[in-house]
Amino acid sequence: MSTFDKRALSIDEHIGMLRARGLIISDDSSAKHYLNNISYYRLSAYTRPFYVPHQPVHTFRQGTCFDDVLQLYIFDRELRLLLLDVIERLEVALRAQLANRLAQEYGPHGYLDPAIFDTRYNHAWLVQKLQPDGKTPAVEPFLAHYNEKYTAAPKQPPIWMAVELLTFKEVSILFSHLRLATDTQPIESHFGWKYTVLKSWFRSISDLRNLCAHHARVWNREFGTIPVSPKRAPKDWPVVSERLHTGAHFQPEQTINARQRLYMQLVVIQSLMKPVSGQSDWVQRLAQLLNRNPQVSLPHMGFPADWKQQDFWQSAMTAPPLAMRQAGTSGATP
Repeated sequence: MSTFDKRALSIDEHIGMLRARGLIISDDSSAKHYLNNISYYRLSAYTRPFYVPHQPVHTFRQGTCFDDVLQLYIFDRELRLLLLDVIERLEVALRAQLANRLAQEYGPHGYLDPAIFDTRYNHAWLVQKLQPDGKTPAVEPFLAHYNEKYTAAPKQPPIWMAVELLTFKEVSILFSHLRLATDTQPIESHFGWKYTVLKSWFRSISDLRNLCAHHARVWNREFGTIPVSPKRAPKDWPVVSERLHTGAHFQPEQTINARQRLYMQLVVIQSLMKPVSGQSDWVQRLAQLLNRNPQVSLPHMGFPADWKQQDFWQSAMTAPPLAMRQAGTSGATP
């Protein structure tokens, strides 16, 4: 067992260390500004691709500039914001479907019956989670109104309020433990995918949403939660290679499993967006972001070289922007 003996460095010392490793920093004041507001540790994750591989001491490839690292960081930030925007629609749709189904079938408080869920679900946790806590300083106004007005009702709110009090991950777990096909089939029909697929997909994108919300890197990331591929995929379902060669864009070259990278998550998102928001231009905005950043390695995110030519993406990218469809004329995408 080794001890941690790294010394905390000042901003000036970090800049000196980066220069000693061969990074070109043409504007010290600008570099200090970014290190003060991003932090060296966060930014260092984006320096890794620019190092000469297999060296005992970190050494930047010749000609690497501070702006190269910064632009990769900014790209990843813009990608996360795009993902948060599109995932929000899917999250809200799942909350709506779950609330509507359980309310109509079992009534406003029917979800308090554990028989609705399979025995692996911790139903007692759900009941306790939704139990009002008088010590909580900030209570949602709708929950405060419910507790004040309906004093003879169950302490837990009706299902349409309950799903708004749970996190996306908690909602996805609740959804994945529905016991009866009569509850899952209407939701299957809405999204157009089998329950086993939807369970995996919503769990996966809820984890992706949390990474984005906490500003974690999504470029060149291997995800722990891997979405399943449908057993009966549609004709235009893209091939997601389990052995994708990254090429020489960054060193060292790698062979990666694209199913563990962001590309698979994007396929899932687009598959769910078709029934939820078929007029969305998020794929066009994704393509625009990638076009503006040709220096970013797409294989490190699991993208195949011909992804734009695949039928799966072609229909989304060639559709007119939403503003044009609404107005019937040319216009900027909102």
